[in-house]
Amino acid sequence: MDIVGFLKSQFICHLLICYIFIVSGLIINFLQLFTLILWPINKQLFRRINCRLAYCISSQMVMLLEWWSGTDCTLYTDPESYHKYGKENAIVILNHNFEIDFLCGWNFCERFGVLGSSKVLAKKELSYMPVIGWMWYFLEIVFCKRKWEEDRKTVIQKLLNLRDYPENFWFLIHCEGTRFTEQKHQISMQVAEAKGLPKLKYHLLPRTKGFAVTVQCLRNVVSAVYDSTLNFRNNENPTLLGVLNGKKYHADLYVRRIPLEEVPQDEQECSNWLHKLYQEKDAFQEEYYRTGTYPAIPIIPPRRPWTLLNWLFWALLLLYPLFKLLINMVNSGSSLTLASFVFVIVMASVGVRWMIGVTEINKGSTYGNNDNKQKQK
Repeated sequence: MDIVGFLKSQFICHLLICYIFIVSGLIINFLQLFTLILWPINKQLFRRINCRLAYCISSQMVMLLEWWSGTDCTLYTDPESYHKYGKENAIVILNHNFEIDFLCGWNFCERFGVLGSSKVLAKKELSYMPVIGWMWYFLEIVFCKRKWEEDRKTVIQKLLNLRDYPENFWFLIHCEGTRFTEQKHQISMQVAEAKGLPKLKYHLLPRTKGFAVTVQCLRNVVSAVYDSTLNFRNNENPTLLGVLNGKKYHADLYVRRIPLEEVPQDEQECSNWLHKLYQEKDAFQEEYYRTGTYPAIPIIPPRRPWTLLNWLFWALLLLYPLFKLLINMVNSGSSLTLASFVFVIVMASVGVRWMIGVTEINKGSTYGNNDNKQKQK
């Protein structure tokens, strides 16, 4: 077997990526913990440092997409808007149809230099997850329990805290609330019919309350809404496991920049505006499936080297002690030591498979199923 083929074998790929990502992530989480002493002294310095530390974690995921799998991400947008990306705060609305759509969203952030400071509206359970969840805690990510009566006060407070954020940031939000499946789509359209709303073909009914509150809290801080619609060529069905295995995908991302002044301030009018936006997104998807392109100029933003350099730094730092430990254990001849090492490898492999399972569509949240059923009653 040649060297490239060996390195791209599933076992080596998953093991090394898992080891580097988890160990480096825990080290960074530990460093983030120590930055808490800065909060009462210099809150803005605390934030700037944590943006850089968070980048060291999230950029490893983007590296897998950009460099390891070599996935192409073509941006369709207005050239005039293109020059504003990365130079202003924005709310990014993403469709939620694919297992790696979050990764493509991060890739979009990375190409314009806002990956480290990017924000999301995430479910509360993720805040307890080591590495990414803990990283998000120090980034002041907005966590919610998906029960709006309980979430509203917390979400508003968290959003208001971002008004004096020292770095340009993009707030990424999946207004559909959960990933698209045929079952969820059927239930969602039943709700649309019951409420007298236009039906959608390629999206779930957007949940408007979180978006309306986000706009209200970040108005005069955020300059625009980036309506982003993602698709993949040739009916590709991308997965995180495919990315880990080095499989190349071809993503097309259509982004419209909408000045925030065009989004109504009234909550009901804002809700109507969002529903209209999703009808337009549906039309764009229809056109894409028919023509294979979006109604804008295709641009491929240049790939920045920092994701790869960051990963190489951690790889060089962490692989040497790993191999040294392995050699010492082999030389010791202790069966108990070797068995312990094998156990650690197996657990690492299980950890990778678990993280992959979190992104799989068929193991996704039942939020869209149960919650919509309750609304329909």
